[in-house]
Amino acid sequence: MDNPISILFYLKRVKVNAQGLVPIFQRITINGRRLDNSTGKFVDPDKWHSEMSKMRGTSEEARSINGHLDDLKSKILNVEKNLIKKDIPVNFESFKNELTGKKERERMLIPIFQEHNRKIKELVGQEYAPGTLERYETSLKHTKDFISWKYNITDINIEKIDHSFITEYEFYLRSERKCANNTAVKYIKNFHKIINQCLANGWLNKDLFANYKAKVKEVIREFLSEAEIEQMINKEFVSERLSSFAIYSFLAALQAWHISM
Repeated sequence: MDNPISILFYLKRVKVNAQGLVPIFQRITINGRRLDNSTGKFVDPDKWHSEMSKMRGTSEEARSINGHLDDLKSKILNVEKNLIKKDIPVNFESFKNELTGKKERERMLIPIFQEHNRKIKELVGQEYAPGTLERYETSLKHTKDFISWKYNITDINIEKIDHSFITEYEFYLRSERKCANNTAVKYIKNFHKIINQCLANGWLNKDLFANYKAKVKEVIREFLSEAEIEQMINKEFVSERLSSFAIYSFLAALQAWHISM
């Protein structure tokens, strides 16, 4: 099982009552995260078996308390079985919602993508270049358009995204958007980052890109000829902006030509 659940009953000794009895608490651990609840039962600490997580002996009191703890344990295991039966990933959040009867909030792809882009926008000029934000905004638009094109919907639950979604998305970029290989791969990589964030937050329990392979093709760039460089030098531009851009391009081309010599 990907997300094993461990159950422990223990005494919360700091909460001893006036009769010298200590409350029994239940601890459920899922992937290192804990959920502690009172069992509603109290016991003499001298009669508690810590290793067995139950009351010692076979007295009527011991049978009653241990029977109650067994019922609680069965309830927890049934919650886990229900999640598996519903094909819901067993994680801390889904388990807690199922246990308390709270309906788990659907996590939709587009708001997650938008929040990612919002954070990048806040850090433009500090950690990110403006071009990075523009690239992710374009990726978001392509993602929206693909979902509409493929499924005729405006958004999708992240739990419904699978390997087929990724390959179809790539096909859409190549066929409908006419993206070249490296451009399509770039947009898929941007989408991959969003999926990785979902994994890191525990909203997904498996890497959807585990069996996906995409390769960036090497692009051979041709340098300007001497005649083309000469033509650029003699070219007159109608605005200062175009002139500045031409000078920048000329210097870059000249450097590349010099290296190739």
